Amino acid sequence: MEIVRPLYCPLCNLEVMEALKNIKDTKKKFGLRNLATITYETLQYLEESPCKYQNSKNIIDFLKEMESYKLMPKECLMMVNDPPTSALHIQLLIEDSEERLTEEQVNEILQISRKYFPGPPPENN
Repeated sequence: MEIVRPLYCPLCNLEVMEALKNIKDTKKKFGLRNLATITYETLQYLEESPCKYQNSKNIIDFLKEMESYKLMPKECLMMVNDPPTSALHIQLLIEDSEERLTEEQVNEILQISRKYFPGPPPENN
């Protein structure tokens, strides 16, 4: 993913994580040691969030499928950053979801979310 207009474009957690990893790799070269703690703490948080298991292709495909639901960009961004796992989760992410979406649409969104953001791979015991 490429940051097009960094001052005007909201970023998903994956894009922030990639940008911070780049900063982490280059900060020693440019003497930006003040960013070390912020970069470290933010990366620690993001590496424990769902974005750890996401990739740009899945995010783009997810957003294309979400177009038919006529959701606001901020709602789509919240679903990318915190993929919904239940109908209640969708109610928290989408404003007035009870009025804007049918129960069938909510279930479709949950299926699409699971399709593109399956979460961590199962652990082998």
